[in-house]
Amino acid sequence: MLEFGQTPAAGPDAGLISDVTEATFMADVVEASQTVPVIVDFWAPWCGPCKTLGPQLEAAVTAAGGKVKMAKVDVDQNQQIAAQLRIQSIPTVYAFWQGQPVDGFQGAVSAAEVKDFVTRTAALNTSEADGLAEAVAAAEEMLEAGAAVDAAQTFAAVLGEEPENAAAYGGLVRAHVALEELDQAEDLLGAAPTAIATSSEVEAARAQVALARQAADAGPVADLTQAVEANPDDHQARFDLAAALLANGDSQGAVDHLLEIFRRDRDWNDGAARTQLFTIFDAAGPKDPVTLAGRRKLSSMIFA
Repeated sequence: MLEFGQTPAAGPDAGLISDVTEATFMADVVEASQTVPVIVDFWAPWCGPCKTLGPQLEAAVTAAGGKVKMAKVDVDQNQQIAAQLRIQSIPTVYAFWQGQPVDGFQGAVSAAEVKDFVTRTAALNTSEADGLAEAVAAAEEMLEAGAAVDAAQTFAAVLGEEPENAAAYGGLVRAHVALEELDQAEDLLGAAPTAIATSSEVEAARAQVALARQAADAGPVADLTQAVEANPDDHQARFDLAAALLANGDSQGAVDHLLEIFRRDRDWNDGAARTQLFTIFDAAGPKDPVTLAGRRKLSSMIFA
């Protein structure tokens, strides 16, 4: 498990790939496959195609991040296993799930076919994905309840199992925001895996960091409110008031003031009010009541 504050590593856990003998086959393949799919590579030192296929399999299994394991069986040293499974030529590859061989192939195949085979095998196990989803949901509840450190530790643990889990990655960034650790949050955003860097979860976290940076520079709500009341057309004061309200947890008030700026002058400061509204909507998420109402009001203004 990753400790809070660490950047999640992309490397696999130890033990994903192992050499298996007749003495360990039952434990390392049959029993192990009850919980995690196991790919078994039957090979021999003198087999030319095995020297290419083996590393391809190992790379694909490693990239799967713990969703599947690999067992390597030297048929010269383990002839009884080869005979029992009727291995007639090598390389031969089997996928074991819940104690039984469920898929396989013989001979050399392309790197793309190897990757597809490993992906297909990893997908047999839905329990891990369900468990990770439950852990993310629990971490979200912790974050909402104000237990940001506990939430961050849980998000980090999920990423230790699945480094490209967008929900957990975005959650870890938001946990840092809740702890006012904006530098760490931005470092995480900069290190986000390419596959999830533009996901909705990570983009939402990115929006929250941007809003938090603005909130840190916001002035006192009372002073800004007086400035707006004294001059309702002071759009900069109203814009700053929206940031101050957001910093104090009043997202509805912030949205209302930004909508008012847009109503009065939609082009002010290159459309800053509209841009800020979309940042707030992205940070809150599409199902947030403030987002839903705010989008409807903005749309009615745009198309009026």
